[in-house]
Amino acid sequence: MSDRILIFYGSYRSDRLGIRLAQYLVTAFAERGAAPELIDAKAIGLPMLDRMYKEYPAGTAPAALETLAGKIKAADAFVFVAGEYNWSVQPGLKNLTDHFLEEWFWRPAAIASYSAGRLAGVRSATAWHPILSEMGMVISPTPLSVGGIGKAFDAENTPVGDGGAAVVKAFPRFADDLAWWTEAARAQRDRRDPPY
Repeated sequence: MSDRILIFYGSYRSDRLGIRLAQYLVTAFAERGAAPELIDAKAIGLPMLDRMYKEYPAGTAPAALETLAGKIKAADAFVFVAGEYNWSVQPGLKNLTDHFLEEWFWRPAAIASYSAGRLAGVRSATAWHPILSEMGMVISPTPLSVGGIGKAFDAENTPVGDGGAAVVKAFPRFADDLAWWTEAARAQRDRRDPPY
């Protein structure tokens, strides 16, 4: 069975460069035999959080929210492509994640951070770690961090230059760790119901 991996991306900017990393991850996970899907917060266009999915009476949630809830519940694992905004998280991605809670529970998540600068978005990754943990996910210990995002991928989402070479080198361990936690979580869910 292929691991169903949702890859979340949250920039709303006109000239988005992190989308190239997100698209690369879709391709790279698929080449490993997984079943990845890109979830682009801008394309989904959820409003600023007013009601969480669980706060709607059954059958009354907006269609985009209902569809996304189903995808999250059916997924085996998540990857958060986390751009760094002012030493912290992207508001678009945070808004999307906050629409859900129990839907995330008992699955692993990995963080792929990026920024224009040399620190590769690690401050964003550091901020996301406790957020995702609080939302019931197990965080994979191996992050993927991409500095100089504007020069790491070409327009076809192909890694280029030193930055791209670093991504290609780091991706296998990033993916292996997520796969291990995905298998472990699936086996435990099959063996025993979660405690809540």
